[in-house]
Amino acid sequence: MELAAPAFRRYLLLLAQEHLEFRLPEISSLLSLCGGKFSGEQEIRVNSPFWILNIPSEEMARGLMKRTVCAKSIFELWGHGRSEGELYASLKNYPVDKMLPYLQSDSTYKVHIHTFNKTLTQAQKIKKIDALEFLPFKGKVNLKNPEHIFWILEDYGMNPNNVPEEPFHLYFGRWIADGQRELIESYSVKKRHFIGNTSMDACLSFIMANHGRVKPNDVVYDPFVGTGGLLISSAHFGAYVCGTDIDYNTIHGLGKASRKNQKWRGPDENIRANLRQYGLEKYYLDALVADSSRPIWRKGMLFDAIITDPPYGIREATRRTGSQKEAVKSVERSTENHIFVSSNYHLSDIFFDLLKFAAEYLVMGGRLVYWLPIYRPEYTEEIIPRHPCLKLISNCEQMLSSHTSRRLITMEKVKEFKFLVNSSSQASP
Repeated sequence: MELAAPAFRRYLLLLAQEHLEFRLPEISSLLSLCGGKFSGEQEIRVNSPFWILNIPSEEMARGLMKRTVCAKSIFELWGHGRSEGELYASLKNYPVDKMLPYLQSDSTYKVHIHTFNKTLTQAQKIKKIDALEFLPFKGKVNLKNPEHIFWILEDYGMNPNNVPEEPFHLYFGRWIADGQRELIESYSVKKRHFIGNTSMDACLSFIMANHGRVKPNDVVYDPFVGTGGLLISSAHFGAYVCGTDIDYNTIHGLGKASRKNQKWRGPDENIRANLRQYGLEKYYLDALVADSSRPIWRKGMLFDAIITDPPYGIREATRRTGSQKEAVKSVERSTENHIFVSSNYHLSDIFFDLLKFAAEYLVMGGRLVYWLPIYRPEYTEEIIPRHPCLKLISNCEQMLSSHTSRRLITMEKVKEFKFLVNSSSQASP
């Protein structure tokens, strides 16, 4: 006996118009984390703020919105079209039995209008709402605290210099949930206790955690932890976090401050204090002074995700521990007279070591998420580092200048690491 396929419902996703390349991998990763998958049947115009998704349940749709920072809201889609006539015809064909639970006489509701790339007058909005009188609304209007909120959404295209008189697409649906866009402000680096020159933007930190499919009780590791900005987003989602960094001063919160008008770091400026600031200290395992190119961990699959921003010389120099013979070349000294020897750490070596480490220490299905610097005139996909144990999931560009960018690379461990494999064949820088 064959099991019936789940009955998918159509949902409309309203997305923020920033980090456009990062949105599809984030939504796809979160759907898989919630037990769903991204099918080819989804109606997606990649740069549009409106996506139609087929999702098995409202519970899964709510689960998606509890995590995403790329999407603003999600709606159960009742109708859509390229004109008002098409929208109304679509609404009339929507099954009444699916509408009725939200239109009962003892319920309250309101209708909200959202337009993209055009502003409507109040009179125009009222006219559009009145045109929906054919829907069997039986409840009372309550503008302040309604039980159900219905949205009319209109898409006037992407060109602010050529706004059409009529929308290209119209949608009507029942509001389900909002995304987590407020996290961008509440976790803003500007308000953070301990920051450095390269502390990651809050929005991108949460996108990285979502690309990594971080979930409660995971163990997440950052081998270039710096001031711990990437640990915070993972800890917010309930993961236990740890990291290493070669910079003794940064790990211990010593030395010169990164903030304007502040000469030295304060006595309580450190990674633990950052997590404490957000009520996340219980998820903090530790941060160690260590060289990511030298093994310090016991053999075995230790981490559910590795999420990191390697130092690539744009604002931070790259270093690794060297031999005593290299002492003359470079000696770093902290305010507590802690001394170690360092040598240059070439960019290709950084990513070779990172992929090899991820292949060895990630659990099966675990993800590596990291930034790769790019010189755009010479970029081809062939320069993305590879490893036979890791599958490339996504590759998203963030422009830095006309010639430079960085790419957020997400990889998933799909094969077990074999210790006897010749390491020279495990990654190509």
